[in-house]
Amino acid sequence: MEERTTYRVEGRGPAFDENEAGGHSHSLTIANRERVHITGVVGVDSFDDEEVNLETEMGLLSIRGEELQIKQLDLEKGQFAVEGYINALQYATPRQRGARQPRSRSFLERLLR
Repeated sequence: MEERTTYRVEGRGPAFDENEAGGHSHSLTIANRERVHITGVVGVDSFDDEEVNLETEMGLLSIRGEELQIKQLDLEKGQFAVEGYINALQYATPRQRGARQPRSRSFLERLLR
């Protein structure tokens, strides 16, 4: 019998404004420490098979694990999914939207265009 554990984290950061164009609420779902689905993703800063660093509506998020593979990325909808063995998820302090510098296109955005 397969054991299934699902965790959900939902919320809106202090910098989140529902009326902001393209704004998404943030949620994170983990299933069996093997699959993570996240909404409210603003960008992907870096990734490899052991770590993925995302910018979300709630701040920077690092996902660490083994054999990580990105399964879904849609920045227009703010959706992201990764599979592998998940060891850790860690948030950094949320960035202030008004103080954020305009970003050039990330490596992943350039790669997927």
